Amino acid sequence: MKILIADSFPEAHQAKLSEQGHQLTLDPSLTEDTLTQAIADNEVLIVRSTKVNAETLQAGKQLKLVIRAGAGTNTIDKPRAAELDIRVCNVPGANSVAVAELVMGLILSIDRNIPDNASDLRNGVWNKKKYSKAQGLYGQKIGILGLGAIGLAVAERARAFGMQVFAVAKPGRSKAAEQRIANAGIEQLGSMDELLSECDIVSLHMPATDDTRQMVNADFLNKMKNGAMLINTSRGELVDETALLAAMENKGIRAGLDVYENEPGASDNNFTSTLANHTGVCGTHHIGASTEQAQVAVSDGVLNVIDAYQNGEFKNCVN
Repeated sequence: MKILIADSFPEAHQAKLSEQGHQLTLDPSLTEDTLTQAIADNEVLIVRSTKVNAETLQAGKQLKLVIRAGAGTNTIDKPRAAELDIRVCNVPGANSVAVAELVMGLILSIDRNIPDNASDLRNGVWNKKKYSKAQGLYGQKIGILGLGAIGLAVAERARAFGMQVFAVAKPGRSKAAEQRIANAGIEQLGSMDELLSECDIVSLHMPATDDTRQMVNADFLNKMKNGAMLINTSRGELVDETALLAAMENKGIRAGLDVYENEPGASDNNFTSTLANHTGVCGTHHIGASTEQAQVAVSDGVLNVIDAYQNGEFKNCVN
């Protein structure tokens, strides 16, 4: 079977696929535009962050399976894939610990102003008076929107810091889900408005759908506390960036962001973003899942999806 890997992939996992008799093409330099020409007669396409548009899907005359080496599949044109009888599968949950660790890193960085501390120190500036100001995390209230594997992992780590963890009650959750929420020490509130007005930190862990795109709008931000933190390590489309810029100016909202609107299609590129450049933002480069531990776990999941496909099954199919 011919497999195109359009992003980085561990050598050990490449070797396993080759040992199984698959013909691999690895090209991490591929972008949304160049992928269309590269797809050729490959039957399986593996991507991490590279966008897969309708043109690429149409060009893949032998393409049967697109695997997102991660959870979110918003970078793949799933409706068009379904029309072409191409299955899209993902690997949910494998990178949850890595993303949760970054969430805590962003929260700590904002509270203790770590990035500016380090920058000034490198430039020979000593300002203990300025950087001694911090709230501290113990006893702070964090609201988690999205209680999948990542949201629960964040809750566990926040509790370890002595934080109070909140979520919005959702009718129809299974008994198993309710038990996991209880085990994580999460208190469920009656409404989103209550969570926004109650919490010092709000962390987003939801996919980009018609219901969630730009959910963080002016109304959402107005209901947050003055000076509160907004953390987004999920999808940039969840946030109205213009509204967030206004809230940072008018309400002192601070933001920890790993994702943005209109991110580059390649892992190494120029990126111009008024939001990312704002002094109220502590930003990273969409690296939430980018730890070696997470990459190994996700790559194991990719191999499982390929094994299932060879046995006539589509594991974690999302379209």
